[in-house]
Amino acid sequence: MTLTAGLDVGTGSVKIVIFDVQGDDTKCLGKRTERIRQRDPFKLAEETFDGLLGEAGLERGDLAYVASTGEAETLSFTTGHFYSMTTHARGGIFLQPEARSILDIGALHGRAVNIDERGKVLGYKMTSQCASGSGQFLENIARYLGISQDEIGPLSKTADNPEKVSGICAVLAETDVINMVSRQISAANILRGIHESMADRLVKLLRATKVTEGLVLLTGGLASDEGLLLAIEATISGQNMKVTAKNHPDSIYAGAMGAAIWGAFRHEKLARLGQLSLAS
Repeated sequence: MTLTAGLDVGTGSVKIVIFDVQGDDTKCLGKRTERIRQRDPFKLAEETFDGLLGEAGLERGDLAYVASTGEAETLSFTTGHFYSMTTHARGGIFLQPEARSILDIGALHGRAVNIDERGKVLGYKMTSQCASGSGQFLENIARYLGISQDEIGPLSKTADNPEKVSGICAVLAETDVINMVSRQISAANILRGIHESMADRLVKLLRATKVTEGLVLLTGGLASDEGLLLAIEATISGQNMKVTAKNHPDSIYAGAMGAAIWGAFRHEKLARLGQLSLAS
């Protein structure tokens, strides 16, 4: 039995999982996510980590490896750090073994990752931080429209006449939205238009990584947005790609899960080499 933890600190939230890894048998013992809002993300990560350990009846010393990913590289209590692209790839395969590509849609960027059956990264493309295809942009628009994040997806799905927005720059897109509100365009049609713009950018990333068939799994903070998923499915269908887009109830934890799995792998490798002191 190898107990490991994965900590994924993003721009918008902290995600933490605890895994029991026994060869190919991997079991999740606990998971928790906390929105950062205006709190110190590193202090929040440590508090959330200790709280999750308590829920699982564990102490820090019970864990063989504590792996970080995302912006968590400087956490003092972790054992090692893994690049987020590789952790989302490995976590994606854990959640959806038949997945051959990942769409990681976070607070500041969108990223398409082409992977093989083991979760090895074969290629990737990423949006720029100034692009309007990000979770932070969508959160800002929701706040302007006076709706909660949980309402974004359901509202978008009720749209009957989506309004096109700029897909180039977040500033231009926000200006578009202000103009739409003044023209009394419904929130549903505004959100659907934004989702369609985001979907167009994300599917272009998939094409750029040479993904033309198979299952693509959505991960990251916007993976659970059913309105965005619907827009991505429609865009894929319109471009005659042999690709199926899906999300998973635990998609937001993909990075943390991948970190925990890679942590177990590194621990076992160091143990075989007799170099566990290097991971302490």
